[in-house]
Amino acid sequence: MTFTPRTLLRASVAVALITIVLKGLAGYMTNSMGLISDAMESFVNLASAVFALAMVTIAERPADDDHPYGHHKAEYFSSGFEGILIMGAAIAILWVSVHRLLSPQPLEQLGWGLALSVISSGFNAGLALLLFRAARAHRSIALEADGRHLMADVWTSAAVLVGIVGVMATGWLWLDPVLAIGVALNIAREGAKLVWRSSQGLMDEAVDSETLATVRATIDAFAARVPEGARLRFDDMVTRSAGQRRFADLHMHVPGDWTLQHAAGMRDELEQALMDAVPGLRVTIQLLPLTMEARATQAGEHQPL
Repeated sequence: MTFTPRTLLRASVAVALITIVLKGLAGYMTNSMGLISDAMESFVNLASAVFALAMVTIAERPADDDHPYGHHKAEYFSSGFEGILIMGAAIAILWVSVHRLLSPQPLEQLGWGLALSVISSGFNAGLALLLFRAARAHRSIALEADGRHLMADVWTSAAVLVGIVGVMATGWLWLDPVLAIGVALNIAREGAKLVWRSSQGLMDEAVDSETLATVRATIDAFAARVPEGARLRFDDMVTRSAGQRRFADLHMHVPGDWTLQHAAGMRDELEQALMDAVPGLRVTIQLLPLTMEARATQAGEHQPL
């Protein structure tokens, strides 16, 4: 069963609220800086889930006169915002952890604190797996970003638990804030990756290599079906990604003695074949005779496919 993006993000909001309560109680009961920092990150989970829900709702709007290509790029704002929030939380955790490192505090009621932290991590892990599955099905960077953030939170919680067990075993109070600092550095790295990926999407990054290979294979298979004696040539293909939507523009050179109706019919067949092969792809094919080249718009154009 595949849930809709909005349903999963509403669930993400609910899980974030639950983990804030559970991890906040765990941090309060144990006085562990590692668990407190983990709870602070859950507020980031909540804010990012709410923002992601808003952006996915916008991204699902149909194209209109002001946005003829749709609203799909809204998802990049979601993942970018989430990355910025994560880095902000990392800075806050670092600040508090350094103070605790300079002035260590004893840990208390570790049994209950560890149990609450494990329960909250279980919620996050289960939701992250659902988000990853839905992200693949819907090609949603917003769902993937939320899933990656939650999974990073799970591994962060595991590291904190290891640190607390280490404190219990050795009595080294400095180990707790040191682990919290490690948590902060880890989530800062995750936040930076999300911001970078979002920026690439907003700058019209080309489609991934697997999608590009599928497009080329579909074009080659189509050209092979053309009746013997009729030659087609394809070149100048450019692609870009915009959230769930992908775009491809290319030239299709046909024999000059073909009628416009016949050439347009062949183009329509190819467009449909490409859209069937790559769900969510929007294709624009310009028809040209074999003897004509379109004007180059960048250096090194007119590359054959």
